[in-house]
Amino acid sequence: MLFCNSIVSLSQTNEKLLKEGDRAFKEKEWFEAAQYYNRLFNRDSSDLHLIYNYAEASRLNFDNDIALRLYNKIAGIDMGQNYPLSYYWMGQLYKNKTNYKEAKKMFTKFSKIKNKKKNVDWNYFLPKAKLEMEACELAPYLIKNPIVGVKVEHLDSTINSKVSEYAAFEADSALYFSSLRYNGFADANNVSYNKLYKSENRKSKWQKVKTLDTAINASGMHNANTCFSPDYKQMLVSRCIAKNGSDYTCNIYQSKLVNGNWSQFKKLAEPINTINVNSTQPCFGEINGKIVLFFASNRKGGVGGLDIWYSEVNDNGTFVEPVNCGKKINTPDDEITPWYVNEQKQLYFSSTYHKGLGGYDIFKSTYSDSGFTEPQNVGYPINSSYNDIYFSVNKDRNRAYLSSNRLGSYFESKLNCCNDIYRFNIELSKIEEVKPIDTLELNKNQMKLLVPLTLYFHNDEPDPKTKNITTDKNYELTYMNYKSLQSQYQSEFSKGLKDDAKTTALEKIDAFFTDSVDAGMEDLKRFAILLESVLLKGETVKITMKGYCSPLASTDYNINLAKRRISSLRNYFSEYKSGYFKKYIDNASTELKGKIIFENVDIGELPLSKVSDDYYDTRNSIYNPSAARERKIQIIAVSFGN
Repeated sequence: MLFCNSIVSLSQTNEKLLKEGDRAFKEKEWFEAAQYYNRLFNRDSSDLHLIYNYAEASRLNFDNDIALRLYNKIAGIDMGQNYPLSYYWMGQLYKNKTNYKEAKKMFTKFSKIKNKKKNVDWNYFLPKAKLEMEACELAPYLIKNPIVGVKVEHLDSTINSKVSEYAAFEADSALYFSSLRYNGFADANNVSYNKLYKSENRKSKWQKVKTLDTAINASGMHNANTCFSPDYKQMLVSRCIAKNGSDYTCNIYQSKLVNGNWSQFKKLAEPINTINVNSTQPCFGEINGKIVLFFASNRKGGVGGLDIWYSEVNDNGTFVEPVNCGKKINTPDDEITPWYVNEQKQLYFSSTYHKGLGGYDIFKSTYSDSGFTEPQNVGYPINSSYNDIYFSVNKDRNRAYLSSNRLGSYFESKLNCCNDIYRFNIELSKIEEVKPIDTLELNKNQMKLLVPLTLYFHNDEPDPKTKNITTDKNYELTYMNYKSLQSQYQSEFSKGLKDDAKTTALEKIDAFFTDSVDAGMEDLKRFAILLESVLLKGETVKITMKGYCSPLASTDYNINLAKRRISSLRNYFSEYKSGYFKKYIDNASTELKGKIIFENVDIGELPLSKVSDDYYDTRNSIYNPSAARERKIQIIAVSFGN
């Protein structure tokens, strides 16, 4: 009886924990939600719905390693059937780690999911995933080709603390910025508020940070994003009220300099501030001789989320109806923290949608009579694989600031939780010049990103039951024959199973053919296209291939089989586009530039497998995805030059 009561009590406790976790999650209190889910997870690690919510709360709480581990667990069991976004978020988390190859693989898996659940906004996530796949190819190139002469400096602990510092700008010898640091501004509920601060720089040292007075820092509200008009007679700030753990309602306030003193701040009237709309992050600029106010807002008429808008300032100080900066700038994601440089007609802003290194990247766009040009990533090391926001430049245009939670930022208990202020010295023209991307280097990097490129085969293919070390077949033909057997694999692997077990078996076969067999063929086609482009530039390309064999069968036979499989891959390149590559293979011509060198390394022996090698147990020895994954060859390396 006591045992039964214990079970009932535990059940009630679990139910209460789940209810509280779901409440915190709904209120976007990510840390609190993750704590409740963690306690439940430690009691039952098999509930996928619980694990997914725990992963989501952890990701949104910047517990990236925990989130990645949980998403991986879900994907390994679910294979994208009920929680397809696990692949997408793994892609984003791998991007943060600069593991762009693995990130691209996850985005690719997500984009290939056939069973599109209605609880996912596929109209948003599919095109975003495809953009991310392109970003994963661009990012290594940007890192390999950093902006010359730019050294990003992490400001010291006089400025930065273990909480967030952001929205820095330099005026004369002082640095103004916003921070959540605690300086006696907690309310009765011990809630701290973002305030505006100032530090003087004397003899290249930052002086003690001072809090701006209460005329600027309103009590009971978050104060941030200071900017001044070109004549420094108007000051604007954003003031925000928290709606929940993550969302805020912000409005822009204005003060005027009267007889050397700042007047009381007043909320700007429409059309800048409107009811139930966020208007924030103001910045003045000049377009066609007119002073304009740039800001971020989620008002009606935008592309999605927060967009960058601008409003012309009338001679009497009022504002005209704001204009959206357009679909080249604004996307379905948030575009934030605008900063306009008048002399170059350049708008700087941050976005998670345009192709970047990870998180928010800083982009620039030039204004012309026809609107803003296509944004360009400002490059590395200004951008990192984490959030890079609040770009600003000083009046002399030789020093810039940004906020980032990149590695090296201070934190109290959670890596990458908080933004710090960084700066760098630069001739602004260096990042405003349109530097053409070196397509040869980009394509070479993309080829390397595809390696190791893994290709799979049906049992004893090509040319079964022979000891030949070459074949007349090319890999594409063996792939097509393999694909035609997919229904047979489903039938054989699910034989004798019922209900959920049968469904799981069918899903595993689908996942294997989509994620491994099809993905390998697509990567090979992409590799060949890139190979064409680099050969046309006169590059010498060495392609290193390796076959694998199982230790459970005759070694001599399997070594020959692995060599036949490598031969089929060589044939693929020889027969590509009716023999396009033939002239480049081992090219000794003094006139034709460009050369392909094939290199085979020793046949690799797979680790001792637990997969059945029983000739009569074909379900496990042939049709089991675990067995099928052992029948492979790889392009293990690609190198360039002599």
